[in-house]
Amino acid sequence: MVTHSGWASDTRPDAPEDPRSLGRLVGDLSEQATRLVRAEIALAKGEMTAKAQQMGVGAGLLAGAGVLGLYTLAAFIATAIIGLANVVPAWLAALIVSVVLLLVTAVLALLGVKHVKKGAPPVPERAMENLQEDVDTVKKGLHR
Repeated sequence: MVTHSGWASDTRPDAPEDPRSLGRLVGDLSEQATRLVRAEIALAKGEMTAKAQQMGVGAGLLAGAGVLGLYTLAAFIATAIIGLANVVPAWLAALIVSVVLLLVTAVLALLGVKHVKKGAPPVPERAMENLQEDVDTVKKGLHR
């Protein structure tokens, strides 16, 4: 079989049936590679945003724990003053309030640490895994 250019076409039975030219295939490859890179960048941005949000929530909870920690210290000081000055049941009420504040502080601190650990380190792990898979796939395709 002769094409319009005069060259005989590949008549092997395993020859591809795709009529697209080499230039068109290279253009398609370039377009697909660009789309793939953009998709990976978008995934990395999304992952970094999610991790930054987790770190922000954790930092806010830790700041709240710090503020309540200061109030707890003030309450314990007031408890000691009342207990020593009066030696009456009023100090018991101040002690109960101080213990409750201490428990709330501990819960906020634990939640804050948990959220900070979820967001750290701020590395787009899934995007990097996907990118490595893409590179491996391209390498396999080139070695065929």
